[in-house]
Amino acid sequence: MSNAKDNNPNLDSKYDVDGKPPLKEAIPLGLQHVLAMFAGNVTVPLIIAGALGLTIGEKTFLIQCAMLVAGIATLIQANRVGPVGANLPIVMGTSFGFVPTSIAIGKQFGLSGILGAAFVGGFFEAILGYFLKPLRKYFPPIVTGTVLLTIGLSLLPTGVKYFAGGAGAPDFGSLQNLALGSLVLVTIIFFNQYFKGILRMAAILIGIIVGYIAAIFMGKVDFASVADAAWFSIPTPMTYGMTFHGSAIIAMLILYVVTTVETVGDISGITVGGAGREATDKELSGGVIADGLASSFAAIFNAFPNTSFSQNVGIVSLTGIMSRYVVSVGAFFLILAALVPKLGAILAVMPQSVLGGAAVIMFAMIATSGIVLVTKDDLNQRNLLIVAVALGLGLGLGSVPEALQHLPESVNLIFSGSGMVVSCMIALVLNIILPKEKQSAVEKSKATTKGAAANI
Repeated sequence: MSNAKDNNPNLDSKYDVDGKPPLKEAIPLGLQHVLAMFAGNVTVPLIIAGALGLTIGEKTFLIQCAMLVAGIATLIQANRVGPVGANLPIVMGTSFGFVPTSIAIGKQFGLSGILGAAFVGGFFEAILGYFLKPLRKYFPPIVTGTVLLTIGLSLLPTGVKYFAGGAGAPDFGSLQNLALGSLVLVTIIFFNQYFKGILRMAAILIGIIVGYIAAIFMGKVDFASVADAAWFSIPTPMTYGMTFHGSAIIAMLILYVVTTVETVGDISGITVGGAGREATDKELSGGVIADGLASSFAAIFNAFPNTSFSQNVGIVSLTGIMSRYVVSVGAFFLILAALVPKLGAILAVMPQSVLGGAAVIMFAMIATSGIVLVTKDDLNQRNLLIVAVALGLGLGLGSVPEALQHLPESVNLIFSGSGMVVSCMIALVLNIILPKEKQSAVEKSKATTKGAAANI
């Protein structure tokens, strides 16, 4: 089987999983991972805090906690500790999938209710990860690929919203925003296709920097919040405490099952897109365990559930760089941004249209990694039906959540907030209940020939 190095002769061993590029390369490559996930990581606490009516000071504190936890969780994922961690270039951050349910729990039980349910749910996911090997038969490429494809396609509208200036922005869709997003997009494509070495691999970072500089000259960056930010601050754990409520915990457990499948899909997307192979049992199990324990740790530090960030899967697929060292360098930037609020503020004031130019490419790369995974299974009538129903209802209900408005509120909040949840559940269930199709003689011959060729 070919790998990223075969497909890209510019890569050498220092960019492999255990490779260590020199710091002059690792720093910009790690920083582009941070820039890619930064907006998503801080948006979740902003949305939940806004819905719960928290103060500006509390919002700033929650963002600080989110960055600290994301940095520590990323270090653990990239550098396995015992059975914990995938030992792959996975970037962690607060999950969008928990937003609707977290808001519902928060309005009824407060922030402590969200953190309590997330704390319990994280241990539940870690247990699922520990027993993932016997459960892996329920996660064949047709399931994980469909989930990854759904994630990529469902994120594209978010990428386009960033591209146009960010949802709710007063100048949403303005020519200035579209020009900025287009400048970043064209810059990334140009450097990715016409340069070699570090300039090619850091194409996303270069595109974002070019867009940021252009935005400053266009007067779209306000540095007032940077001046007001503190130079040093340490987040305090258990600031809001935890409370435990049965209904909140049950709702969270369902989402953690979905997050498990999403993480399996992301890990598979990294190994397929970056190394041209499927993930091992040890990588998948360690990744899910780390995902769960990181979410429980996040609750202690006033942060919301953490999971692998799909946009960073897109970066690995685009660049082919599998180095854990690069991601670890990026993790230290996240921790630094948490401890030095001024640094985080510089990134926070970046116009969303700048991020959007990069996000459109990254999200689309996630979808293409899903396509690669899906095609690893036979595309027979059964498997095509699984993909069709999961995508149709997942993306459909995710786009039209009001279709479920007459269902009980608890069910509605779990399934209407994200097409990923519906798609995941349908793919899992259909793969279990639909009878497997028998291989025809022609298919068996093709499979034998393919296996023989792979052994040559």
